[in-house]
Amino acid sequence: MPSTDTARLAAIEASLRERLAATGALLEGHFLLSSGRHSDRYIQCARLLQHPAHAEWACRALADRIAARVDVVLGPALGGVIVAHELARALGVRAVFAEREAGEFRLRRGFTITPGERVLVAEDVVTTGLSVREAAHCAWAAGGEVVAVASLVDRSAGTVAFDVPFHALLALTVETWTPDLCPACAAGVPAMKPGSRARPALAP
Repeated sequence: MPSTDTARLAAIEASLRERLAATGALLEGHFLLSSGRHSDRYIQCARLLQHPAHAEWACRALADRIAARVDVVLGPALGGVIVAHELARALGVRAVFAEREAGEFRLRRGFTITPGERVLVAEDVVTTGLSVREAAHCAWAAGGEVVAVASLVDRSAGTVAFDVPFHALLALTVETWTPDLCPACAAGVPAMKPGSRARPALAP
């Protein structure tokens, strides 16, 4: 990669870090993650995305990395809704989102994916990749062709791979522990479920 491209990508990463910090999207404490593991840091991208200027900037920068032709952007609710919308706007295509119904992601509210349409699956943060895979399955079930995955932040520490290209603006390594090895649990600090307004999570 030419040095100019490397410098540009580094500048985008630095800017996103600054914007996440400035909007309070990088949280520190004791968090119970959806995977069941615990962490002392959490990324709440909704705090960044509540600002339209930040959302537009981030998703335009992300859209620049999408080489595949895209017909529609699909985001899993809730985290992927705004990202999908802003990515679609940058790419000049339409956006839809999938919601859980009976435990599975489904297209509702009149949303459709036409057989053969090329789908970009969009998420705010990728950790295990489960929501992305479930949303991709929803697209395939409708006859769509998933051509790429995109997220603002890759928190998987390089452990997540998809069958299509995966693009992220920022790779961020966050240490996690099982409850029995969590230092905050050992110190008696209650775990908080992110997004629950600091309500203590159920004990593991």
